[in-house]
Amino acid sequence: MTNSFIRECLRNKTFLVGFFIFASVLLVAVFADLVTDYTYEEMDIVNAFARPNQQNLFGTDQYGRDLFSRVVYGSRIALRVGLIVVLIESIIGVALGLVAGYFGGMANRIILFITDLTWSMPPIILALAIITMLGPSLNNVVISIAVVSWAQFTRIVRAKTLSVKNMPFVEAARAFGENDFNIIMRYILPNVMPSIIVITTLALPNAILLTSALGFLGLGAQPPLPDWGVILSNGIVFARKAPWITIFPGLAIVYTVLGFNLIGEGLRDLLDPKLKL
Repeated sequence: MTNSFIRECLRNKTFLVGFFIFASVLLVAVFADLVTDYTYEEMDIVNAFARPNQQNLFGTDQYGRDLFSRVVYGSRIALRVGLIVVLIESIIGVALGLVAGYFGGMANRIILFITDLTWSMPPIILALAIITMLGPSLNNVVISIAVVSWAQFTRIVRAKTLSVKNMPFVEAARAFGENDFNIIMRYILPNVMPSIIVITTLALPNAILLTSALGFLGLGAQPPLPDWGVILSNGIVFARKAPWITIFPGLAIVYTVLGFNLIGEGLRDLLDPKLKL
């Protein structure tokens, strides 16, 4: 079955392109020290606003910092925040979805009400409100994005749980006296897992975009950290004089988000073609 799935992946062009993009971003992030010749905070005022050249592939910013190094190191922030956010929101969303779908009743009504309430609010507005209370920092960005983004997991996991919990193998487990926790973990969760994997890959680009948006607004990572949103925010003032300061981090965001979206689309075709988000 594993070999068959690998062959299906290799035949899926969307997944392959997305995986190539993701692998390239991951390699750059892991080996950033080897890829770049400068640190992300190394300044050379004399060389400020240098155009892209052999020494500075993406040019330099207003402080003479190498933009290529800052974009490369910024990939670490984007991936780290994205993965942590998705891990937190998936744990919250999957747990609530399983409880709501399996037990129903009052638990289902309460969880659905909270889920719909969260779902109805624009994520960026709710995240801004949370960060305003907690204060601007990268850790608070993680908390705020996770708090506003779990609802999609809950809705889909609940729907899948409802369709699985009355299947014959689950009824057989109940007849043999297995408790609810074992039934959920051994029989329902494995059948819901393909949907969870697909949602996770599609949630990652949203987390990266929200992180960059909050950084652009000055509420995320604080200078001199090379968050892509922070670089864009600093460079927008010099867009006419030095457009490369905004072009390259913008392209990095587009490239990374595109990769995760393509992986998600490919996995949806392979694992759960009926999944509608």
